Amino acid sequence: MNFAPSESRYESSAFRRCGRSGLQLPIIALGLWHNFGGADDFVGARAILLRAFDLGITHFDLANNYGPPPGSAEELFGKVLKTDLAAWRDEIVVSTKAGYRMWPGPYGEWGSRKSLLASLDQSLRRMNLDYVDIFYSHRPDPDTPLEETVGALVHAVRSGKALYAGLSNYPADMTRRAAALLATEAVPLLIHQARYNLLDRWIEGGLADALLDVGAGCIAFSPLAQGLLTDRYLGGIAEDSRAGKNRGFLNPGSITEDAMRRVRALNAIARRRGQSLACLALSWILSRPAVTSVLVGASRISQLEDNLEAASAPGFSEDELREIDAALQPS
Repeated sequence: MNFAPSESRYESSAFRRCGRSGLQLPIIALGLWHNFGGADDFVGARAILLRAFDLGITHFDLANNYGPPPGSAEELFGKVLKTDLAAWRDEIVVSTKAGYRMWPGPYGEWGSRKSLLASLDQSLRRMNLDYVDIFYSHRPDPDTPLEETVGALVHAVRSGKALYAGLSNYPADMTRRAAALLATEAVPLLIHQARYNLLDRWIEGGLADALLDVGAGCIAFSPLAQGLLTDRYLGGIAEDSRAGKNRGFLNPGSITEDAMRRVRALNAIARRRGQSLACLALSWILSRPAVTSVLVGASRISQLEDNLEAASAPGFSEDELREIDAALQPS
């Protein structure tokens, strides 16, 4: 059956301008880090992607190494885009990244011009695209001059293979330097993708202020701390959970008693607000001044739909914010 998106898909979706650019992004974006690789169920993944677009989620975030195996998430997305979403390409923001290891030898990772631009070409082929909307340097390279990495991003934009340039996982000082280098080439830094959640607030140590100063947006990944900021682990570690499978960065060793004490305290606050813990975690991030949107993952359509509740969640009172901060203090 041919896919036809809902005609009302934008009626309840919310968008924010990304930094000082002209690009607006949905406040909830779908990340394909997990559950969309070659080892996953194609039919289920396709259903999630199409439902996301039906709900007004227009931003799909990828990277060259997403899978497993690496590259397979882009291949899956490219197949769905070609067979189901091609007619709506101009309504969709596709982002990808390069920087983590993809092939053997010295050019298969990090931030050299050769590595970044070769990886971008490979990503475009996997997704059957002429261009991506956002191309990121996925991580800073300690051995490559920042000028070279930034020059590769500039080339990607000027060649028409990317519309915007982004950074991911860069510290505040390097972000400021990269933004300044990009500005000299009239290619503004659009966005920074950073890990940010209630249990990991490292960007508040300078990066958030840097992004506000240079006029770049911030999109938060791992907003639910790989599932820890949901009700999934309140009763222990289930065998079929991500931690139970020891897949990704969440594992039984990371679910400490101190972490769970904070999670239970946050859950109590969420219940009083009439929210799920996940909705509280997402809406809290969206209340931060530097944040444009958050990246959520999904293994089921119901997860995606539940996460979208954050888009209409009520704001936080000063008392609630203080209570949240108190709940996060170490024991």
